[in-house]
Amino acid sequence: MAGFHIENFGCRAARADGESIAAQLRASGHCVQQPNQADVVVVNTCSVTAEADRSARAFIRRTYRRNPQARIVVTGCYAQRAPEELAALPGVAAVVGNSHKALAPELVGNLLDPSQPIQSPELVQIALASQNASHDGRNAAPAASAPLQVAQVVVDERFAHSFLEEEQVAPGAQTRPNLKIQEGCSNRCSFCVIPATRGPSRSLPHAVIVRQVEGFVAAGGNELVLSGINLGHWGRDFSRPQSFSGLVRHLLTATSLPRLRLSSVEPMDWDAELVALLREFGGTRMARHAHLPLQSGSDAVLRRMFRRYRPWHYVAKVEALVAAAGPALTLGADVMVGFPGETDAEFEETVELIRALPFGYLHLFPFSPRPGTPTLRAADQVAPRLVEERMARLRALGAEKMAAHRRRFVGQILPALTLHTSAGVAARGRTTALTENFLPVELTGSYAANLLRDVRITGFTSGGDLEAVALPDAE
Repeated sequence: MAGFHIENFGCRAARADGESIAAQLRASGHCVQQPNQADVVVVNTCSVTAEADRSARAFIRRTYRRNPQARIVVTGCYAQRAPEELAALPGVAAVVGNSHKALAPELVGNLLDPSQPIQSPELVQIALASQNASHDGRNAAPAASAPLQVAQVVVDERFAHSFLEEEQVAPGAQTRPNLKIQEGCSNRCSFCVIPATRGPSRSLPHAVIVRQVEGFVAAGGNELVLSGINLGHWGRDFSRPQSFSGLVRHLLTATSLPRLRLSSVEPMDWDAELVALLREFGGTRMARHAHLPLQSGSDAVLRRMFRRYRPWHYVAKVEALVAAAGPALTLGADVMVGFPGETDAEFEETVELIRALPFGYLHLFPFSPRPGTPTLRAADQVAPRLVEERMARLRALGAEKMAAHRRRFVGQILPALTLHTSAGVAARGRTTALTENFLPVELTGSYAANLLRDVRITGFTSGGDLEAVALPDAE
């Protein structure tokens, strides 16, 4: 049986794309293998930073060295931004931009099994062109089902085939899978390449989402994560616009989903209705967990970033969320360091804002100039040495905030979901779990994945995660 491997880079929405491709390939009878053994390796790239680009290239080169017979298919944001650059790498059979990601499962399926005919007209033409190229320019017309023979680029700027038809999400390799309900972004932050690599905001229809959630529950799922590139903008592109908070209310009142978790939501998209839902359902069926991108705590820097909020707006949203969810809320943020022109004083404003707010974790990124953005050739770049010094300070502050947040829960009882446990953790007689408010824990004892259990936090592991014991079901 032909085998495939999918390597995901980047955000939850990108991972949801990879999960959907994998689900469709498994449904076609193909099996998952490690990259060193797989017949086809799909590299689902990110391009939010130069480091993300480098990581993808390094993985492609390493895969080719270790498994030169593999056909490598590159997709994702890097594939959309610089397809020819990726197509030139050894071992790459095809580059499929986000504009055509919906066709990726069919293309990969054809590479895995040439007898599996391709149906999409655009892929038929690609296969014909590829076969003609492999016949040294001869005009013989091979069967459309013939596999691709040379690296082909499948990218355009229309994004007409960009939204993957979601296979039914179910608990499996991912105990708490992502359901991507929104694609693209219509904002124009001055540092961000995403509008160019994913196109404008587009939403999965309401009925499709409800059907997915109901199918997930029927399959025994307990926690589902709603994800998107700009999740809070879901529904705004419909001919009759709908609100994201209205969708969330419907899912919480009209389905029996045990737990709904929201991935990153922009600060100003936490409207009064969404905050009210956290108050009403938080801790039971809605996770007390909010990830609000911050980027900077400086008003001047936020203005140069073209962000649509000010520091005081951000603080007000956090205060509203804490008032709604209580002190058990786990708050996370993205923070960018070294944006062009960031002065010492502006950086200190970020430090002080982070210090003042009850963050449970931070995702830190150094600024990275991205092609096609207004900041690509900014003259006032922050010196790399200074960026690293600032990153180190925020890493230390983030670790301090995380430890303080987690310490508050020692001795408390929290709802948790058991996850797939690594062999190393299982060998110690423990089970990996995630609390409802997004705290990683190790449970004493061995439990199957996808169990909802109340757990008592007892202390810390040597790695800084929480230790816990599961309570008897009747307790």
